[in-house]
Amino acid sequence: MVELGMMLLSGVLLWEVARAYRRQRRAIGLGRAPRPPARYPSVTVVRPIKGLDTRIEDNLRAALDNDYPGPVETLFVFDDEREPALTAVRRVLAEARRGEQPVEARILFSGPPPARRTGKLNAMIAGLAEARGEIVAFVDSDVLQDRQALRVLVETLLERAEAGAAFAPVVATEPPATVGDAAYALMLNGLYEPAALATAAEQGGQLPFIMGEFMAFKREAIAAIGGLESAEGQLVDDMFLGQRLRQCGYRNVIAPHWVAIVQRGATLAEFLPVLIRWIVFSRSGLPARAFKLQHWRVGGAFWTGLLLALTAAFGGQLLAAALAASVPLAVVVMINDLHHRVGGAPLPLRYRWVAAALWLGAPLIYARTLTAREIAWRGRRYRLNRHARLQAGAADREPSARTMG
Repeated sequence: MVELGMMLLSGVLLWEVARAYRRQRRAIGLGRAPRPPARYPSVTVVRPIKGLDTRIEDNLRAALDNDYPGPVETLFVFDDEREPALTAVRRVLAEARRGEQPVEARILFSGPPPARRTGKLNAMIAGLAEARGEIVAFVDSDVLQDRQALRVLVETLLERAEAGAAFAPVVATEPPATVGDAAYALMLNGLYEPAALATAAEQGGQLPFIMGEFMAFKREAIAAIGGLESAEGQLVDDMFLGQRLRQCGYRNVIAPHWVAIVQRGATLAEFLPVLIRWIVFSRSGLPARAFKLQHWRVGGAFWTGLLLALTAAFGGQLLAAALAASVPLAVVVMINDLHHRVGGAPLPLRYRWVAAALWLGAPLIYARTLTAREIAWRGRRYRLNRHARLQAGAADREPSARTMG
């Protein structure tokens, strides 16, 4: 009788995993292309840069090469003249200005962030103060956009009158060279983005927060929420800005166009702080019912199936153990498949186990985030309060200029 109960419970868990997989797989299509506006407004693209990203010069060249039909200016924002990527920006700008197409771009220095403000938010505020465009976009320095990305982003923003911000989903496209690369790609492509798209599909193409790697705002929406300064004190400023927009009656809409995040050569030791940071971000930036619940349910199925399998095997109930073991196996297969479907590079067989490792390590990682009072992020350390929000401003720089996440 006990064995039968275990088998029935395993069947329920398999159904839950299958339901989650179907829900996310259906959402990956991203929907139809937006309608072109009658007039394309001018756009300022603000790109905060801190540290050295993988293939930084490729990212910079792509930033200056787009088919947007209206005027575009690009602002590269640094803390100061000592930033290691500054030479690369100057080299790429000089190269672009020797070309046939005119390039409107400038370099700005924001200075170090004041207390209770992240470095990214400080650079965004500095860029907005200098922006001339009717629409203002913000793009992370590790984004490698294609020529259509900016146009589709603005079209998505303008298509709906109630939209205050639009953002593009991101995908890690580089073939993994290390375990850290594989873990990062699976976290982004197999867990985070499919869940976000599924949530948005159920809410008419919008989310109650913003995924801020590639985002654009209407100026009136920024003014309505009290400016970008309204996010001071927040560790996850882009998600908070999206929540503020929603509170003020605006919508955060997803553009039906992926952009690539470039990460390669990360060690496992470099990836683990990124995972911890993302979970900390989720504590203060993500609404639980709209997004995190689906991860909790899949994670619960993984661990319940694993514990059932071990219990059944220890009791000699091999059929029940085999059925229960198929539950965590199904979760691993789901994550690997979603990674492939969103556009991730093929995962070598030697890295297929990494999806299981993400869930096996999740309880310890999550416990660590509950006690974390300091987080390292792009060359800075931030002190946090018990709600995972900023307690003070940036402190010491990290010893390495290499960045991840």
